[in-house]
Amino acid sequence: MPRSIEYTTVGSDELSEILAIYPLAFPDEELRPLVKELTTGGWSVLSIAARCEGALIGHCLFTIEQEGALLGPVCVTPNQQFRGVGSSMIKTGLRQLEGLGVRQVFVLGDPSYYGRFGFLPEQRITPPCPIPNDWQDAWRSMTLSDRPALPAGLLPVAAPWRAPALWTD
Repeated sequence: MPRSIEYTTVGSDELSEILAIYPLAFPDEELRPLVKELTTGGWSVLSIAARCEGALIGHCLFTIEQEGALLGPVCVTPNQQFRGVGSSMIKTGLRQLEGLGVRQVFVLGDPSYYGRFGFLPEQRITPPCPIPNDWQDAWRSMTLSDRPALPAGLLPVAAPWRAPALWTD
């Protein structure tokens, strides 16, 4: 019998549990300081968790700034990857963001993966730090519902996202 997975919004009170799964999902990348700073630093975030039989198996974070949001990071424990958990967390977050009045969501990520959700190459709004030329197609956005896109310019983001290393490694 397939196990039921629950997708919920979580707060900083579950931070230690959230931080514990990031090294499992990203053994070669240290994302815990970013996740900790975003979730405890007073920034406006939407934090989505995936649980299977009570155990945390995934986490997805959206940082909200004005009427835009930046997606990332998204992590799923290795034993649950490629089962739609990440996709379901992203879809859950996108629905909630739309209800919060967010007009456009941005991501720097795999074009083939994020393209499945409707993220298209973004050229009008630039990321907060320069990205390598060969990553230009990875800078993507999608508008929510029938709302107009944000005005062209630099994407405003929370201070933790302004570290250049996050945009080049």
